[in-house]
Amino acid sequence: MDRVFARFIEKVGEPFARMEVPPSSIERYKGKLPSQLLDYWSEHGWSGYGDGVFWTVNPQEYEGVVASWLEETNLQPADTYHLIGRGAFGNLYLWGERTGASLYITSQLSRYAVHESIYTGDQMNKGFQSFLLSIDADLNDYGDLFKPAKKKLGTLCHDEMYGFVPALMLGGPDTLNHLEKVKAVEHLTILSQIAELQPYSFSDD
Repeated sequence: MDRVFARFIEKVGEPFARMEVPPSSIERYKGKLPSQLLDYWSEHGWSGYGDGVFWTVNPQEYEGVVASWLEETNLQPADTYHLIGRGAFGNLYLWGERTGASLYITSQLSRYAVHESIYTGDQMNKGFQSFLLSIDADLNDYGDLFKPAKKKLGTLCHDEMYGFVPALMLGGPDTLNHLEKVKAVEHLTILSQIAELQPYSFSDD
């Protein structure tokens, strides 16, 4: 394990629920995702970290989710995006084939942020390592609800997340009593259809 990945684990938490990455997936994303990321897949698999507060994922499973979120937005023609990580409450980390770690979506609030990475072209591996070091457990914990949700609802599996029911965008309260353990792909797709994706503004909390 190299120092960057060791530092990532130190910040986010120990891995668990590892899924081996098949050679076909490595081959599928060659030239689309950084070789450093594919090397990490080979070494560490797709896994949860910090008891499931953050997950590395198979982008192919989330192609429909990404398409649903970006449909009819000005983000869709900007690049080809792949979901490479997600938080326990549905924070989505997307990698652009040309723009690198450039798009972040807070699904429960239907908000996005675009980041202009300095690491593009032949600097993508550095860009991915910089992205990995930016991941923080607290940023993926909505309102300090992760530990109470885990205690009440149980530890997440690789295909699950904690979701507010009813959704916040439908006026649901952001309380523990309204959290459920839900299937990630299905819930994220539903959230994408509730409200139009909007950029973060300075007035947002």
